[in-house]
Amino acid sequence: MIVLIMFRALQGIGAGAIMPITFTMIADLFDYQKRSKMLAMNNTAWGISALLGPLLGGYIVDKLSWHWVFFINVPIGILVILIISFKYKEKSKKYVKKPLDVKGILSLSGLLIMTLTLFQTLSQVNFSLTEILVILFLIVIFGISFFIFERQANDPIIPLTLFHNRLFSIQITTALLLSAIQIGFQTYFPMWLQSIYKTTATVAGLSVSPSPIFWLLSSFFVGTLVKRRAPKYIALPLIALMMVAYLPLIFIDSRFNQTIFFFVSGITGVTLGITITMNTLVAQRIVPEESLGTASAMITLGRTLGQTLAAGIFGLAFNMSLNSGLKKYPAIDQNMINQSIKGVYQSTEIADEHTINQIILTGMHTVFSVALILFVIVLIVNVADNNRDVIK
Repeated sequence: MIVLIMFRALQGIGAGAIMPITFTMIADLFDYQKRSKMLAMNNTAWGISALLGPLLGGYIVDKLSWHWVFFINVPIGILVILIISFKYKEKSKKYVKKPLDVKGILSLSGLLIMTLTLFQTLSQVNFSLTEILVILFLIVIFGISFFIFERQANDPIIPLTLFHNRLFSIQITTALLLSAIQIGFQTYFPMWLQSIYKTTATVAGLSVSPSPIFWLLSSFFVGTLVKRRAPKYIALPLIALMMVAYLPLIFIDSRFNQTIFFFVSGITGVTLGITITMNTLVAQRIVPEESLGTASAMITLGRTLGQTLAAGIFGLAFNMSLNSGLKKYPAIDQNMINQSIKGVYQSTEIADEHTINQIILTGMHTVFSVALILFVIVLIVNVADNNRDVIK
């Protein structure tokens, strides 16, 4: 697991650079009127890969082993390197070399690592109070250091001055919170189907597939919508609709038809496809031209931070719920829960499968109760938007 985490960090460094550069290139090449269409085209490429990924990944896990999932990146990576090397041409232009905000990067990384460590430590059955206090102390130190370094940096990783613009802050916060909810359904829907409905990994992976499909389709409507409505009047009804779709997830049991997961996934795709594309478009529009790259990076960073922190928060909620269930039913142990979540056990092999399912279901309900709290916060954030004008 340590090795997987290390390579995930390496992968994140690459993705963290590629995503904002892509958005910045779109902003450089196309004016505001055409930019929404190009962002939608970019979403189409992402949507196709996000659709094929779970299908192919689930099939590989079912037929081969999870190790082979990582081989997919090798031929695709080689192909991309060849395309960039021989086909991508860019005119050279003058640029001002600025020092890398190393202190900001390190302090922000430390802050995030310590925060996630706190969530993981709290989810353990017997955690040390001293350990928690040390982690909290480090969180405060990294947080204060990051704020000081960003105010002093020539080219800060997060320019705090941009947040003086209230509309910009709302776009970043909305993207952050919706991305946090997104990681919840992407992580726990397949787990829910595998553990409670005993589906295969392939079918479980299919549960998140409607989201990218509807994401790429709905994003083509963003250009028309932003010409007619202020951002808050686009975001609020969509977020409210998505919240209503998630409400059943806090009480349904195994008797509920599993098609609800595909329905919720589709609603999620429509909402995120329109709202997050709009967040990117508006954030790029309302900042000075020289800050286009920064605005693009901020949206990507906001989404990444939302998913990173939410993964820890949802994991904490899920694990604390499981620990509570294990205390209530001493005959059930952690290994039985793990095997059931993997979908390994069959009903004939588990004497008390109903109890195990109930413990896992309670954990799922807890996770999506947290998601509903995030919905309330993001709705309040957008209600507080005092801009009622169309962004032109």
